[in-house]
Amino acid sequence: MTATVLAVAGSDPTGGAGIQADIRTMTDIGVYGAAAVTCITVQNSRGVQQVVPLAPGLVAEQARAVLADHHVTHIKIGMIGTREIGAALGRVLAEFSGDVIFDPVLAATTGEQLTDRAGLAVIRGALLARTTILTPNLPELALLAGHEQDGPAGAPLAMARELLARSPRLRAVLVKGGHGGDGILTDYLVRRQQTLAEQHPRIDTVNSHGTGCILSSAFAAYLCQGLDDAAAFAASVHYLQRLLAENAARRIVRSPGGRGPLFHAHPRDRGPQ
Repeated sequence: MTATVLAVAGSDPTGGAGIQADIRTMTDIGVYGAAAVTCITVQNSRGVQQVVPLAPGLVAEQARAVLADHHVTHIKIGMIGTREIGAALGRVLAEFSGDVIFDPVLAATTGEQLTDRAGLAVIRGALLARTTILTPNLPELALLAGHEQDGPAGAPLAMARELLARSPRLRAVLVKGGHGGDGILTDYLVRRQQTLAEQHPRIDTVNSHGTGCILSSAFAAYLCQGLDDAAAFAASVHYLQRLLAENAARRIVRSPGGRGPLFHAHPRDRGPQ
């Protein structure tokens, strides 16, 4: 049977992030993606205006409906929304034996809180305990590890290793370097015995909305295609960098200060310009 990656995330009406970016990325890479929506959001390039979580049971039943009918090899989880949804998904994951790639969207890049800070204990217990690959950015990593974001240069790697030590099923932590400053950025894949690094220049672009979702979804898609963790890490970082470079000169949103989405179509597929 054709393998399926199940994406569990919030809905972004602009299509730039969330479940829409997940499915578009998986399709672009060549993997079948299914979707279970956790929250409906009202957002655009100017920020997140509203988040409406769905009923926890409804979220869980969406996921179970796909699991019952598709050959799901990987589950990619993004925005949860509430501790109740996190707990419901934890019960679903207890019935699943494949890889779980968790992109812990705890707050939007614009600063809006998308999940209750008091729910971190539920997220750690219900989701991290069943996660095989964690893909946080630096603020999310600090929140999950219970540390301040600012610290010495080696702190992100130390925090990732702390999470690996606390979670026996966790195989690797992909630490996104996008919040790490200007110039050369570094993404890390922290494993129990080895840490890999991918360095790349920061691309000057207004189209960067949803990059975290895309990187995590690409990683899940490459794993689904049979790549090992190291190869999937390198492929997903290069995939995102290519998208950023291709979209650097494109204008998609009206707001002068808005962060636009990434257009996944390859140049050869766009037709006459």
